[in-house]
Amino acid sequence: MAGGVKSAGGGKAATGVCAEAFNIECRACPRLFAFLKEVRAEQPTYFAQPVPPFGVTRADLLIVGLAPGMHGANRTGRPFTGDHAGILLYQTMFDTGFASHVGSADPDDGLKLLNCRITNAVKCLPPQNKPDVTEIRRCNRYLAAEIAAHPPRAILALGNIAHQAVLLALGFKIKGFPFGHHAVHDIPGGERVAKGLRLFDSYHCSRYNTNTRRLTPAMFRAVFDDIRKFLAVK
Repeated sequence: MAGGVKSAGGGKAATGVCAEAFNIECRACPRLFAFLKEVRAEQPTYFAQPVPPFGVTRADLLIVGLAPGMHGANRTGRPFTGDHAGILLYQTMFDTGFASHVGSADPDDGLKLLNCRITNAVKCLPPQNKPDVTEIRRCNRYLAAEIAAHPPRAILALGNIAHQAVLLALGFKIKGFPFGHHAVHDIPGGERVAKGLRLFDSYHCSRYNTNTRRLTPAMFRAVFDDIRKFLAVK
């Protein structure tokens, strides 16, 4: 991945992120906008726009991925739909009661998320699946707005970039909350954060991570089981 969301020190930070509601017409990142234009020319049936969040508006769980995949969300317009990562994600969500079925490559398959919402740190497909730091920070306003508008009780970050993007959106510096698979962080309440928010981390459910066994279905399921237990306590 092309670096990370840079933030020095520990504890709370004034990040300068200006929250803004999702805009499918966004052209803020010239490189990404130009790349999507190329994709639309080569693949006219693809969605090839900023991909909106999917799921329940007021959900206790928000899942944050990295960015749309070329032949997944970028094709279908629904996060994690049509690519390898979505197979494990939606199967695990179904097994733990967060999805109505295991999903498919068809965004019109009737899949409903249960008390859950999925979004990405970067809403547009990046070249080689590698957004740069400027693009991650620029797109963070949408994630910040989403969290502020409907504060979840739990956030699951899929990978280190998503983890960093969540902390940036919440106004915290990265150093105080190190990423690690199955790590759990209780986020202090504040201006941007609802009291009792818990951040869960997992390796991304990408083809590379699952093929190399860095992430196994059992490892992924264990994270979701912990989230389910946390949300069961009111």
